[in-house]
Amino acid sequence: MTIIEQLITSFIAAAGFGILFNAPRQSLIQCGLIGMFGWILYYMLVDAGMDVVPATIFGAMLVAVLSQIASRVFKTPIIIFNVSGIIPLVPGGIAYDAMRHFVENDYFTAVQLSAKVMLLAGGIAIGLMFSEVANQVIRKIVWKVQGR
Repeated sequence: MTIIEQLITSFIAAAGFGILFNAPRQSLIQCGLIGMFGWILYYMLVDAGMDVVPATIFGAMLVAVLSQIASRVFKTPIIIFNVSGIIPLVPGGIAYDAMRHFVENDYFTAVQLSAKVMLLAGGIAIGLMFSEVANQVIRKIVWKVQGR
């Protein structure tokens, strides 16, 4: 798949989930762009040879940072951007394959895929959490420098 196809499909996935999530109409483009940027970072890191788990963490961190910025700029709750922006990184296909292998009694492959799903889901959580913690630390430092 070319990079253009990756950009388009990740934008549609994130914006489409924004519709399902009942995001305000005026924020659907931002939701799509945030998801697209997170996915492209992930895609480029994996393409450059990085393992999928750290690439997922970095993609989730980018989604969280962009969500924080969009939340402040557009005065919209951050959860709207976070949830729809993270959708392209969710390992749904791998989770489906894991369940299919469980049903087919191929437990060795099923456990391997399930472990990968858990690592990727944990990577998403770590990326979102780390970005929020970094944001709070930076804000406290800025407040102390400004004398608040």
